[in-house]
Amino acid sequence: MKLHIGGEEEKDGWTILNTQKKTENNIIGDICDLSQFNDESIEEVYASHILEHVRNSDIGDVLKNIFRILKTGGRFLISVPDLEILSKAILDPNLSVQNKYEITRIIYGGQTDDYDYHYFGFTQSIMSALLKNAGFIKVEKVEKFNIFKDTSEHEICGFPISLNAIGHKE
Repeated sequence: MKLHIGGEEEKDGWTILNTQKKTENNIIGDICDLSQFNDESIEEVYASHILEHVRNSDIGDVLKNIFRILKTGGRFLISVPDLEILSKAILDPNLSVQNKYEITRIIYGGQTDDYDYHYFGFTQSIMSALLKNAGFIKVEKVEKFNIFKDTSEHEICGFPISLNAIGHKE
């Protein structure tokens, strides 16, 4: 099984886990409670712009549980807002106030519903440290995953907003 946490787009071979009923075939659930999945039962986990919605105090446990459910040789494909890029962009004197407003919504969440708030910001070094602390031996940064058309590929003012990384369970 391949698990798409927070997904909406159905794709062959992927099971969607979402807190809301988004498709006919998704499982209702939360990234903070993966108890319905057995140890080493998932080949890949994909989470695009989900981890920033997890409370800081829960991030370590969430990542350890993702590691737990992944099979040996499995991969955790993760995308989060890249705080380094967004911080530099918001200081760019050439960007309009509207552009800077949109950047703050990426940093703090769009706040369009009860789930659309961000609790934490990530940089490459922070993400790598958190993933390694959860048990992932190898962490690599990637430009794109080329699996789903989602926020992991979103750009604003010509620059990508996402930190895309793969944590490998070896």
